[in-house]
Amino acid sequence: MARGVALRWLHVGLLALLLAGCAQPPGAADAADASTSADRPEIATAIRAKPGWRFEHQAIVAAHPLAADAGAQILLAGGSALDAVIAAQLVLGLVEPQSSGIGGGAFLMLVDGRTLQAWDGRETAPAAATPSLFLGANGKPLAFTDALVGGRAVGAPGVLRMLEAAHRTHGRLPWARLFTPAIALAENGFPIGARLHRQLETDRFLRDDPIGRDLFYDAAGHALAAGTMLRNPEYAAVLRDIAAHGADAFYRGATARAIVAAVQHHPHNPGLLAESDLAAYSAIRRDAMCIDWGTRRVCGVPPPSSGFIAIAQILGITADAGARLGTVPLDNGLPSPAFLHVYAEASRLAFADRNRYVADPAFVAPPGGSWASLIAPAYLAQRAALISPRAMEVAPPGVPPGAKVAYATDISPEVPSTSQLAAVDARGQAVAMTSSIEQQFGARLMVNRGQGLEGGFLLNNQLTDFAFVPEHDGLPVANRVQPGKRPRSSMSPTLVFDRESGAVVMATGSAGGAAIIHHTAKALLGARWGLTPQQAADLPNFGPVNPRGPLLLEAERFPASTVEALEARGHEIATNKLPSGIHTLMRAPDGAWLAGADPRREGVARGD
Repeated sequence: MARGVALRWLHVGLLALLLAGCAQPPGAADAADASTSADRPEIATAIRAKPGWRFEHQAIVAAHPLAADAGAQILLAGGSALDAVIAAQLVLGLVEPQSSGIGGGAFLMLVDGRTLQAWDGRETAPAAATPSLFLGANGKPLAFTDALVGGRAVGAPGVLRMLEAAHRTHGRLPWARLFTPAIALAENGFPIGARLHRQLETDRFLRDDPIGRDLFYDAAGHALAAGTMLRNPEYAAVLRDIAAHGADAFYRGATARAIVAAVQHHPHNPGLLAESDLAAYSAIRRDAMCIDWGTRRVCGVPPPSSGFIAIAQILGITADAGARLGTVPLDNGLPSPAFLHVYAEASRLAFADRNRYVADPAFVAPPGGSWASLIAPAYLAQRAALISPRAMEVAPPGVPPGAKVAYATDISPEVPSTSQLAAVDARGQAVAMTSSIEQQFGARLMVNRGQGLEGGFLLNNQLTDFAFVPEHDGLPVANRVQPGKRPRSSMSPTLVFDRESGAVVMATGSAGGAAIIHHTAKALLGARWGLTPQQAADLPNFGPVNPRGPLLLEAERFPASTVEALEARGHEIATNKLPSGIHTLMRAPDGAWLAGADPRREGVARGD
């Protein structure tokens, strides 16, 4: 049985005060926080303290209680960790549609006690797409909202193909069994949560979609109140088809035709996605990337995700420069100004490399012939040597040995609306998955097959993760739009192993746009500092999201003395709600699993 894990850290009093000061009633949020930005893909709602959890055998942690419940049901029925994640993801697409769903994509890390796998279910650009997809008639880039709302930015969804492919090898229960919880909730209804209500109420675009308006809003255009029972019979019908006939029921036939019709016939911003793009989509099993980090081995997904490379660079550079500068990480239970300085500088260096080099490996060669060149210890030591006691004005990209600089720097924003799941089962399988539809409610485009049922599912706007401007100074941008290409991502599902025994000891990741990199790094650093997963998730968020510009600090979570100390080192500071979605499972010394769910979202852990 689960039991609460008591918070045992030194700054519990300060944390409780901060959480109490930030707590809001259901559905409440600051008026100034009613929009989204590159560092804030979803609005912030309430911060509520979570107890942390402990499980003896198996567990799942997800961003909504109903999703965690579905995953736990599957685990108790003998399902694998992957089975539990699939069931939870299908429920998330119903109860947390602003963040992920079958119309989006995902990356997944899995270990089964023998093999380590990285799965790529990232969306792909249509075959008809060109590098000028997001340029207007005047040759200038479109405004971000003009690009994302409608069909133009919709890529071929990948999550279902990826989950089906992984399930063939690593599932234990029948595919159709995993759909049962989501179908039941869609048919019988579920109470709208405070977070979903607030996202709906503040969104400027979903009301313009007739299917979305009919499903989520009343006749006056107000979002349905928190607690209202919401049914989505069309989503249930789509899931029944996929359960019975596999992912082909999504990528071909009536559902595929409905997806393409919604994209191509959008009244204001039609897109290029074709039925042939859906039929041709395939998930890719890639070789995981790993680094040795103290007594741990940390592993994640390679490009087109930039997340793991950036995290590995940040961890390595921070350790090197921090040791040289004598940095103490925590001060009275909070990240110290000295640590934040080194971390911010390391992050800017990592983002400079990310913006220069990282893109879909089917289209862009890695520098020096291998992505490992960007995380090689000698290269990271060279990068760390650039860090001084003063903040650099702009972090330059590096040149790994053997690299030929053939690409311009990408300056495009990234605002994925994401959800993170982690699960472990009693047989040794562990899974970390991050899934996304990109912006809040994706392209604000719902699909309904026109069979007389209310509801449907949302489509992604993941193509806006490509560079809007395809070249600078005569050089192409690595992450420019190309036919069939997968856009760069920051999603960072991560597995951690004990280097001596090889046993998996942690599964983690986060939501949060480009700041996913920082949130996931914070979870890893917290474990190294001796914190439980919940304690690490509770720490305030921080980190820059570009090679230049401000260091972002979570609003109302750092003392004025920290800000003043950072400004004295030359940092520009900006405060932001920085809503993350950190969800972590970590092995305790006695073999039990400790779970943490981000206090900034509705997530919980379930298991036994």
